[in-house]
Amino acid sequence: MKIRRVLATAVAIAVTTPAVMLSVTPAFADTKPAAQPQAKPTVKELEKAAAEAQKAYDEAVAAEEAAYQAVEDAVSETAPLNVAAEKARKAADEAATAKTTADEAVTDALDDLTEAATDAEREAAEKALAEAKAAATAAATTAETAEADAKAALKLSDDARREAFKALGKAQDATKQTLAAKTAADAALARAKEEENQGGGECLDEPGLTTVVTGFPSKVTAGTATTFSVRVTNGTDKDMEKVLTYASVHATDKSGAKDIAKYLKLKWSSASSPKWKTVDGDLYIDTIGALKRGEHGDIKLRLDVDAKAPAGQGLTFIAGDYFNKDGCGLTPDAAVNKFDIKAAAGKPTPKPDPKPTKTAAAGSGVTPQGSGSSVPVNTTNGSLAATGSSDATAQIALAGGAAVVLGAGAMFLVRRRRTGADV
Repeated sequence: MKIRRVLATAVAIAVTTPAVMLSVTPAFADTKPAAQPQAKPTVKELEKAAAEAQKAYDEAVAAEEAAYQAVEDAVSETAPLNVAAEKARKAADEAATAKTTADEAVTDALDDLTEAATDAEREAAEKALAEAKAAATAAATTAETAEADAKAALKLSDDARREAFKALGKAQDATKQTLAAKTAADAALARAKEEENQGGGECLDEPGLTTVVTGFPSKVTAGTATTFSVRVTNGTDKDMEKVLTYASVHATDKSGAKDIAKYLKLKWSSASSPKWKTVDGDLYIDTIGALKRGEHGDIKLRLDVDAKAPAGQGLTFIAGDYFNKDGCGLTPDAAVNKFDIKAAAGKPTPKPDPKPTKTAAAGSGVTPQGSGSSVPVNTTNGSLAATGSSDATAQIALAGGAAVVLGAGAMFLVRRRRTGADV
């Protein structure tokens, strides 16, 4: 039977940000163990933390909805400030029209002052001109004031809209942060319950059990399939009765805001089981079997990318577990491969022949094929180290895929279990 496991977290924390990844789950970014180990929280404490995280998330969602409604109100034509701005604009336009009319009256009054006019006509024209000039001056002052009022009203309206959008942005950030905290709390609780239900002693990190991935590319294209090799080696001084390979794939679109893992499938084959099989929901591949000290086992994995997959980025996690009658162990260094996903430009590239290349059986000494390489991620003391070079995690985060690291890391940590689990 497959090992019982809990998928307590989803990579759909893709809405998280790099800051959230570092602040909510610092263990995922810190490669150094804590100087003072903290006491392991109880299930009751974790349940309380998960409940509080859920409450904070619910409140953040409600606040975001309210902020969104505030934006709707701020941009509405019936919003008081918008009505006032429209009214002021209309008054300014009317004042400008009145000024134009007054200026024209001055011009007409000047035209009436002709040399041929009689004294009475001249007196009347001069009086009309003076009145026209006074009216034009007053109209100009009114128009100037009305225009200033219109600009001030428009500024108040624009400021209100700007503040509404700013508040919405903060509310959305709060929702992202509380979602990340909630997901981390749920993952911790699920892991604790899994261990409690299984009983027995906790599986320990086994540095001598290693997994190495070769032939994995840095880029894949929608509509194609990529084959790579995995070697699990027993470098300890003891025999291992049952060795399994853990394999999972996680992906988001370029923004990091959408989980696109549904477009990706992992398949496996081995010398003893050459037909391609899909890695099932348990994420464990049961084909290597026993490994004596110094032996290794090889399997082939294939990453199929659906032709409909959008551009994005992803990670694969490959690790190994062993189970003996007297205990169990986990690889402290998981092989993590990050890759970019390129959307299909046209007709998808045909998938390779469904018959895989034969792979070496355990202990044959055959070197896995491929030029790619994997990056170890240390999970000793529950930490997920930075992947690749010193700036690899930052590169993923900047690409919008911080959620991939956070979600995948949480899923990987949940796989800790106790001796006595069904195997």
